[in-house]
Amino acid sequence: MKLAVVGGGSTYTPELIDGFARLRDTLPIEELVLVDPAADRLDLVGGLARRIFAKQDHAGRITTTTDIDAGVADADAVLLQLRVGGQAARNKDETWPLECGCVGQETTGAGGLAKALRTVPVVLDIAERVRRANPDAWIIDFTNPVGIVTRALLQAGHKAVGLCNVAIGFQRKFARLLDVNPSEVHLDHVGLNHLTWELGVRLGGPDGENVLPKLLAEHGDAVADDLRMPRQVIDRLGVVPSYYLRYFYSHDEVVRELGTKPSRAAEVAAMEKELLAMYGDPTLDEKPELLAKRGGAFYSEAAVDLAASLLGNGGSPVQVVNTYNNGTLPFLPDDAVIEVQARVGHDGATPLAVPALDPLYAGLIANVTAYEDLALEAALRGGRDRVFKALLAHPLIGQYEYAEGLTDRLIAHNREHLAWA
Repeated sequence: MKLAVVGGGSTYTPELIDGFARLRDTLPIEELVLVDPAADRLDLVGGLARRIFAKQDHAGRITTTTDIDAGVADADAVLLQLRVGGQAARNKDETWPLECGCVGQETTGAGGLAKALRTVPVVLDIAERVRRANPDAWIIDFTNPVGIVTRALLQAGHKAVGLCNVAIGFQRKFARLLDVNPSEVHLDHVGLNHLTWELGVRLGGPDGENVLPKLLAEHGDAVADDLRMPRQVIDRLGVVPSYYLRYFYSHDEVVRELGTKPSRAAEVAAMEKELLAMYGDPTLDEKPELLAKRGGAFYSEAAVDLAASLLGNGGSPVQVVNTYNNGTLPFLPDDAVIEVQARVGHDGATPLAVPALDPLYAGLIANVTAYEDLALEAALRGGRDRVFKALLAHPLIGQYEYAEGLTDRLIAHNREHLAWA
C-alpha cells in the first residue's frame, strides 16, 4: 500500500507519522511519500519521520519529493493538508477582518473565505494530477476550510472524503470524563465543518444509551471551560457546540479579545520555528511534546481509521466525515457537504439518519450552507461581485458596509493568489 501526503513538510506531519507507526496493523503502509514545495522543511520532517518509523520498527519506506506528479504516482490514497500562502497568509486572514469589526479567523468569516479562494484552485489542480496517476485513488482532505474544499472535490467528480479532528477530540475528552474507553463513545455529531453540535453522547454504539445529560450535569463546568463559553449557555442548549460556535455565539466579545493579543498565526509561526529546529536534531525519534500545542490533536488516529476503511483494510464502520448531504438534512440541497456520522467503506461514505433538528441549529446550518454555495462559486469563477455576495451572506458579516470593506481588503491581501484579481 502506498500513501502520499501533500503538505508533507507541515509541522503537523510527525503527528501523522506517529499514528501510522503505532497503528500499522490497521493501515499497513509499505510506502509513504511526503510531498511539499518547501525542500528545506521536507528534509527536516522527512528525517524525523524515518527515525519515528525506525524506533517503532515500522518496515515501511518513507520518501520525500517536491514533485507532486512523482509523489502521487500509483498512490492508493492521498492526504491533503496544505496551506496556500503559509502562516503569513493566515496571519493576514486573522487580522484585516478586525479592521472592519469582524472576527479574524482562518476558517470562518472573511478570513475563511480568503483561505477558500486561495485553496480551492490549488487543491483541484492536485486532484486532477491524482486522478491522472490513479483514477481509483482516494483523496482524504484535511485542508481547511474542509467543507468547501471537499465540496469542490466532489463536484469535480473526485473520490474524496473530508476529515476534521473536532469530533475525535470530543470523543476522547468525553471518554476521559466518563472514564470509559474512547471506542465506547459514539457521538450524535451534526452540522457543517466547524459548525457542529453534539446532540447526544451514546455508549456502546449509535443506538446506545444517551449519557449527554449525565455528562453535562456532572462535568458541565469542565465542558464549558474547554469551549470558553458560559456554563449556563451549555445548560440552556442541552447540547455541546463545537468551540467554533463561539465565533457566532460570542462574536463581539471575541472581536474585542482578538484585538488585544497577537494572532494565533503569529503564535504558530514562532512554534513552528522551534519545532523545525527540534526536527533537525538527529537524536530526536519521537514527536515532541510541543507539537500538542500546534493543534491537530488525534488527527493521525482519525486519518488512519478513515484511510483503512476506504481502502478495505478494516477501520471503524462508522466515522464522522465530511461528505454529500444526499437528503440527510432535508432542508439542504443534496450536494451540500455536511459533517455527520457516516458508514464508511471502499465505496465511500454514506451518512447515517439524523433526527429532525431544532430550528436553532437548522437555521444557522442553512445560512452557512448558502454562504458556502457563494464562496465556492467565488473560488471557482472569481470576481469582486462574487466575493462581496459571499461576504454579505455570511452570518458573521451580513452588513453592506462591512462586506464592502472586507471585499477590498481580501482582494488587496490575496492578489498574488487570485488569478482573476
